[in-house]
Amino acid sequence: MTPRDALSHMDVALSEADAAYARGEVPVGAVIVGPTGAVLARAGNRTREWNDPTAHAEIVAIREACDKLGQERLTGCDLYVTLEPCPMCAAAISFARVRRLYYGASDEKGGGVDNGPRIFSQTTCHHAPEVYGGIAEAEAAALLRKFFAERRGP
Repeated sequence: MTPRDALSHMDVALSEADAAYARGEVPVGAVIVGPTGAVLARAGNRTREWNDPTAHAEIVAIREACDKLGQERLTGCDLYVTLEPCPMCAAAISFARVRRLYYGASDEKGGGVDNGPRIFSQTTCHHAPEVYGGIAEAEAAALLRKFFAERRGP
């Protein structure tokens, strides 16, 4: 995987984050890429739209990719997401056996990978993907800051 490929896939995740933003959702987007480099699934947050607290972009994409492959594991697949996954999503990534995780902005308050409980570092974690943070971090963080600034008002 070249840095250019990582940015290209993260661009798709950012477009999903933009779509989530347009729907009034926290702007997080995710893309799952199969072993051949083909996009298997892409999603943005849908927690408000679906009234489902588990409908984070990562979970929605994992469900779609597993359904497409007809299996519960995503062995050999990579996940690109615009924000560091929360503990719930990190656990789902582990259970799905995702090969590599690429994320954009760090989440010091709600993250579960490099911040917070650091799910993949726990002795109870059955599978830890390779993790690469900071991919298109500035763009992802700017969209999140814009979203929350608009919610808070002047």
